[in-house]
Amino acid sequence: MSVAGLLREGWAGLAAAVLPLECGGCREPGAALCRRCAVALDGPGHPAAPPPAPGCPPVWVAADYAGATRSAVVAWKDRGRHDLAGPLAAALGAATAAALLDPDLGVDLGGDLGPRQGGVLLVPVPSGRRAVRRRGEDVVADLARRAAAALRGVGLDVAAAPVLRPARRVRDQAGLGAADRAANLAGAFRTARTARVAGRCCLVVDDVVTTGSTVAEAARVLRSAGASVPAAAAVAATRRRRGSRVSDPAGLD
Repeated sequence: MSVAGLLREGWAGLAAAVLPLECGGCREPGAALCRRCAVALDGPGHPAAPPPAPGCPPVWVAADYAGATRSAVVAWKDRGRHDLAGPLAAALGAATAAALLDPDLGVDLGGDLGPRQGGVLLVPVPSGRRAVRRRGEDVVADLARRAAAALRGVGLDVAAAPVLRPARRVRDQAGLGAADRAANLAGAFRTARTARVAGRCCLVVDDVVTTGSTVAEAARVLRSAGASVPAAAAVAATRRRRGSRVSDPAGLD
């Protein structure tokens, strides 16, 4: 069975203990995600289309941010559907595993970046302070912890490292294009524990990637702290047509 399949199987077993009232994708009763909606998150991780943001590392995702995937992410993030964290973490884990195991990326999980240095760090993009207060937790950090635990269960030496913090307030990202997003996010993050990432291999992780501006700024801050950031991973990415504006405030809250 593939890494993605093992991750999904594990989360399905946990979710079976307490079934929600309706599917997070289509609102049909009976499961966190019905079989039809789960298909959207069921594929192996793959590279997303190159984002326009300068400095954004290659991004691996499990799905397009559309349809059932978009509904599930919104329900989890803004409607209190904590039961969807498992399936979404499995999708993030599949995307992360695909990035780590891609031979072109060149991450040596068994050598210099293996157990001797404590493995690869998954660094979540931090949620804004208001979002954390509203939701009661940093949901992306929780997703990173769940994904890291599942990946360790299938033999990958990774750990979640929520070392980024908001450095200042930013404008609402909804409706901003790539250039405006990049300007809005410049200087938005800081590292809370620089020593932990210095000399380490880090992957930036997020729930949704749109223009890549959020990931690019997170990667810049980590690199300035001495980390290498060869890639990023997310549950999903927005497909963007040439010249289109961004309609979802994905990335930073």
